Amino acid sequence: MSKNTIQVRAFRDGASIPEKSTALAAGYDIRAWTAPVAGGSRREVIAISPGSSAIIKTGLNLSIPEGYEVQIRPRSGLAAKKSIGVLNSPGTIDADYDGEGENFEVGIILFNHGDTQFEVNHGDRIAQMVVCKLPEIELVEVTDENHQRKESQREGGFGHTGV
Repeated sequence: MSKNTIQVRAFRDGASIPEKSTALAAGYDIRAWTAPVAGGSRREVIAISPGSSAIIKTGLNLSIPEGYEVQIRPRSGLAAKKSIGVLNSPGTIDADYDGEGENFEVGIILFNHGDTQFEVNHGDRIAQMVVCKLPEIELVEVTDENHQRKESQREGGFGHTGV
């Protein structure tokens, strides 16, 4: 696998490979996978009540090259029109989250910030994934003996500039 390749496996019947909606889009739309309802061609509908969250299956496994991560982000249309977000936004899928089947399935944690129930249907575009290259850095532990503090360019701490 090359450094610029992410392998995507749709291991559940009816799962969709992520796609860009436009040529210049940064993110790939991810679609929900819901289980078939016994005895018919219908699929399960997942209801998310106001103030609640649900993990939505995608039926996908990813194989991400070392030095990269996949970020899971909300779709702006769902956020603006339906008050639906990704709870741990952005969610990170690490390169070592690499395996097959449901133990390594990409799951999307949707949260309903709105005041009405939101329903997720099979195939709905529920989030987007953005591929990010990680910088190679080294964390160095600092002690009082080796710490070289630079002079701050600002006064005050967290939140000091107001709203």
